[in-house]
Amino acid sequence: MSTPEGNAKTVKRYLELAAEGRTDDIVDLYAGDGTVEDPVGGEVHIGREAIRGFYSAIPTGDNAAELYTLRSLGQEAAFYWALTLELGGNRMQIEIISTMTFNDDGKIASMKAYWGPENLKPA
Repeated sequence: MSTPEGNAKTVKRYLELAAEGRTDDIVDLYAGDGTVEDPVGGEVHIGREAIRGFYSAIPTGDNAAELYTLRSLGQEAAFYWALTLELGGNRMQIEIISTMTFNDDGKIASMKAYWGPENLKPA
């Protein structure tokens, strides 16, 4: 059974891995039938192979993730954070509100990210 504490730990690990662009390790956090909707309203990626394809677009380099606030209750978590990426020689920051649900094994069952062009800024 997942716990709020364990789920919070998974969120923090997810942010670390996202900043490092470690696709395979991110995918390992997800359930086999997990889903990613990033940003909300976009394509929903279902299953580990689709999720791997989505996260493989994160560039590796001088990236960083900063967690502003996290709430983990029951089998769900919501968090406000920023991802700073180097894109084509420019550093950009995306401020994101994300939600995750977790299965009984503590794997991410779903992730939704709320952001749009207005949340991008030079870093």
